[in-house]
Amino acid sequence: MNYELLCNKVISIVKLTGNFIRKEAMLFDAKNIEYKGLNDMVSYVDKTAEEQLVRNLDKLIIDAGFLTEEKTSTRTGKTYTWIIDPLDGTTNFIHGIPTYGISVALYEDDKAVLGVVYELNRSEMFYSYKGGPAFMNKKEINVSINPDFKSSLLATGFPYYEFDKQPQYIELLTELMQKSHGVRRIGAAAIDLVYTACGRFDAFFEYNLQKWDFAAGCFIVQQAGGEVFDFSGGNDFFEKREILATNGKLTGEMLTAIKKYFK
Repeated sequence: MNYELLCNKVISIVKLTGNFIRKEAMLFDAKNIEYKGLNDMVSYVDKTAEEQLVRNLDKLIIDAGFLTEEKTSTRTGKTYTWIIDPLDGTTNFIHGIPTYGISVALYEDDKAVLGVVYELNRSEMFYSYKGGPAFMNKKEINVSINPDFKSSLLATGFPYYEFDKQPQYIELLTELMQKSHGVRRIGAAAIDLVYTACGRFDAFFEYNLQKWDFAAGCFIVQQAGGEVFDFSGGNDFFEKREILATNGKLTGEMLTAIKKYFK
């Protein structure tokens, strides 16, 4: 498999769907919102975008499976699986906040081999593939070199359901805000991750995520020289639905802080 060539084809497909989302953003009416659960919104834009992505990606690897947020395809593949979030940051999109994107990852035998995240409003395409570096718009990217909290900007996501861990989460935020340049909350995990990959953020953490939220972004962080863990410092971030992504230099400090509140 030529992963670089495949990645270029995926980028073309993602751009095409990105054009559709941009067009719909100019016309979108809040009356088109549907609710999948508490504060979990979706629209025809998410669904149509996913259908486009599935249809076009299906042509690249005929027998690949799909894991998709809107479940427009649930086919299981023997070797390859596309993991798709057609509109990461749906709440931002619905409210007209210009930070959202498309996330596509390819897994081969349960290992990531390709990741693409497209931030639509800045037209920034982040991507990497097995055997290659990480890129943003054809320029190679790397994680930051900031060595500690006092020189770093952190990112997180706030829980919007399952609030049982909220008290310790607020305590953790309080500590990190006092020790760093600040903590940002963009509202799109895939974007948070690629911003960590290119050094805008020095670390990102969040829980209650789904695999499609961070499959591509995690891979891009790792390809850019960063590290990805669960809150215990292990590698079960997909199963536990919690993630810590860092530039590598902040891993120790971040895990020490997180473990105080998440045991």
